[in-house]
Amino acid sequence: MTTQLPTDDPTRTAAWTRLSSLAAGLVDTTVRDLVDAGAERAAALTRTGARIHYDVSRQRVTDEVLAALLDLAAERDVRGRRDAMLGGAHINSTEDRAVLHTALRRPSTDALAVDGVDVVSEVHEVLGRMGAFADEVRSGDWRGSTGQRISAVVNIGIGGSDLGPAMAHIALEAFSTREIDFRFVSNVDPTDIAEAIRDLDPATTLFIVASKTFTTLETMTNARAARTWLVAALGEEAVERHFVAVSTNAEKVAEFGIDTANMFGFWDWVGGRYSMDSSIGLSTMIAVGPDGFAEMLSGFHAMDAHFATAEPADNLPMLMGLVAVWNRDFLGIETTAVLPYSQYLSRFPAYLQQLTMESNGKSVRLDGTRVDYPTGAIVWGEPGTNGQHSFYQLLHQGTSTVACDIIVVARSENPLTDQQDMLVANALAQAAVLARGRTAEEVAADGTPADLVPHKVMPGNRPVSVLLVDRLDPFTLGALVALYEHSVFVQGAVWGIDSFDQWGVELGKKVAMGILGNLTGDDAATFDPSTDASIALYKQLR
Repeated sequence: MTTQLPTDDPTRTAAWTRLSSLAAGLVDTTVRDLVDAGAERAAALTRTGARIHYDVSRQRVTDEVLAALLDLAAERDVRGRRDAMLGGAHINSTEDRAVLHTALRRPSTDALAVDGVDVVSEVHEVLGRMGAFADEVRSGDWRGSTGQRISAVVNIGIGGSDLGPAMAHIALEAFSTREIDFRFVSNVDPTDIAEAIRDLDPATTLFIVASKTFTTLETMTNARAARTWLVAALGEEAVERHFVAVSTNAEKVAEFGIDTANMFGFWDWVGGRYSMDSSIGLSTMIAVGPDGFAEMLSGFHAMDAHFATAEPADNLPMLMGLVAVWNRDFLGIETTAVLPYSQYLSRFPAYLQQLTMESNGKSVRLDGTRVDYPTGAIVWGEPGTNGQHSFYQLLHQGTSTVACDIIVVARSENPLTDQQDMLVANALAQAAVLARGRTAEEVAADGTPADLVPHKVMPGNRPVSVLLVDRLDPFTLGALVALYEHSVFVQGAVWGIDSFDQWGVELGKKVAMGILGNLTGDDAATFDPSTDASIALYKQLR
């Protein structure tokens, strides 16, 4: 049964009105003013949970703003909605589903019944099978059809079936086996699969096909291309030793030629963008081993427990989500840059794009009424220091204000002379300059010629959060992902939207199938004049 939760307009709350007034009163107060007001601010505005230190002292927030944001969360019953989610209520109302990605990382000693089924025991049954398979591949006990051990794993998926595993592979490379090459294919562009397998040996390659329904157009197109490549070299009988499936559609999996004993399932209460710690993470488990994967799940669960139990004022996901609402709705900031100062987190911004923008890119509330306030910030980014030589110019002196999350790792897995200190120095310098800027007087005091002074002024006043972690290990990656997951949840709960459906993705797929029929000659359907013109030109050029 769907649980009814607050769906009314958040702008009608007393806290929203109070926040609007506070934002108006801060027009002439800059982040520099706030930061320079006293040394105690940084300590007072830093919170710690699951080994992550979250510092919002460079955000345009005051004690009054934070108090009003917490009041907003209370008026919107964010904690009640959180508890409903954790308890298995069907808070995904448009699909009448529970939202239980947190069950994927619960200890085996827990129990949670959803619709009469203990989901925790089911999760650990799949984890056990995944672990046994991963150990076989890692040890060489799993052999290809010619008797050779696996030296390459190719994950074929798209969206959450690709972004999470691909991000985690890079993030945890320091903890991964180096005896196996991992590759990720998602784009239906034939170049993606062609380049991924070009230099591989079919006899030593294992494909993981990740599709819940085993009908996803892009994934199955690439899977069939991989199958054709393998069969051409090794024959039909080789398929079951070189393909495994992450799916719930046993019939389709068997039709493909995969032994259903090598099918790893998951559940409809796991959204794609929340699935990297499910069987979708099979490639991750093969890379870091079952113990490393268990450590990642422990990090996820530690942040889940923090979110579930910490008081709102000390709750990292609650604060991160509320600060995001403050920036988006009250300061008018449309975009957030995620800037990880770690090469291992190079794909983390791309992962967060889907997590945040697919979840909260909504313009209709849970009750079906349209919103008339901003939701869902645009999220993007690149790792430092590369970004400093790319788009930071706009961050510092552009006409658009961008909020920034700067992620800093204290200890490198690859200590080389003083390079980690150099990296962290850059991160903290950027945080300082983005937040505080540099005035004309300060520029002139450096001896800058008067005609150049305006060009070197940095306005500052860019809101910055700094997330500092000890090291980037499996535990920390899990905690970091869970932090952003729950922050997204808090934002959606405040806005009264369904953060767990994605109807906006579906229409384009449907229209694409119609156009494909036209392009392949199976269907003479016509579309709007512009589309018909593009189809005609494409046919001419191909």
